[in-house]
Amino acid sequence: MRFLGALLALLSALPAAAQVHTVAVLTPHREDPHFAAFPATLRELGYQEGKNLRLLVRSADRKYDRLPGLAAELLKAEPAVILAINTPGVRAAMNATRNVPIVMAIVGDPVGTGFVSNLARPGGNVTGISNMSGALASKRMSLMKELVPGTKRIAVLYNPVDPVTAPQIRDSERAAPLLGVEVRFFPVKAVPELAGTFKQMLAWRADSAVWLAGQGNIFQPDTIKLGTQHRLPVMVSQRVDTEAGGLISYFPDHSDLYRRAAVYVDRILKGAKPGDLPVELPTKFELVLNLKTASAIGITLPQSLLLQADHIVR
Repeated sequence: MRFLGALLALLSALPAAAQVHTVAVLTPHREDPHFAAFPATLRELGYQEGKNLRLLVRSADRKYDRLPGLAAELLKAEPAVILAINTPGVRAAMNATRNVPIVMAIVGDPVGTGFVSNLARPGGNVTGISNMSGALASKRMSLMKELVPGTKRIAVLYNPVDPVTAPQIRDSERAAPLLGVEVRFFPVKAVPELAGTFKQMLAWRADSAVWLAGQGNIFQPDTIKLGTQHRLPVMVSQRVDTEAGGLISYFPDHSDLYRRAAVYVDRILKGAKPGDLPVELPTKFELVLNLKTASAIGITLPQSLLLQADHIVR
């Protein structure tokens, strides 16, 4: 009995095995270089893959019809939390489960898409970080007016099937008279339509153009090419597009959004309920300018914008 008692005492003194948390990631595509901030932040918060963290990433590689199957596959691993990226990723995750906590990331309009009932107290199993602020479109328009002095007409490009464009269209319409510009909206559903759309914008005598934020990544390479070809200043979607040859972009800092998403995952793993965590809005934005492209289309970037820029491509 003394031996058994000593053995039990020894076993109770041993450190408990670390709990391994399974965190699933569902994304429509895996090209975003800023995603590295998510696992990096988890490491800073004390999680190590192979010790107390199991990170499962599944990408649809832009084939959105694969998302439901990938969501079902991830649920078989019994994750403690799902990080769902972009509107299609969140929709697939929500359709797959109403029980497992879901943290949204890089989502434009969580309320308008029906993901949460309100931002302050979302309820249900979903919360996270939105990448859209209410005045993003008007801010982009004001930057384009500053970039092209004397601007009277701004063309607005948007994908009509993207649910996050509606609030931006309303914001653009409100901003136009305040900025003293005329705005016209040009829907683009497919890449082959872009060339014709540029001809329409030029026929309307647009001084510049702005892409609304959203699921418009596939349009950016051709937008960059056509903007340079027609010497039309165009604001592309985000930093990666400006680095690829776009003239200017203004968008939330994705690395910051992924860091904040990791903090939410940590809070949920420690017992917080997603429905009690308010959906957060972006607080850090990046203004990126491309000097080479400005030179190619024959414009001089104003000193006021150069001083504001977070990054300049030379």
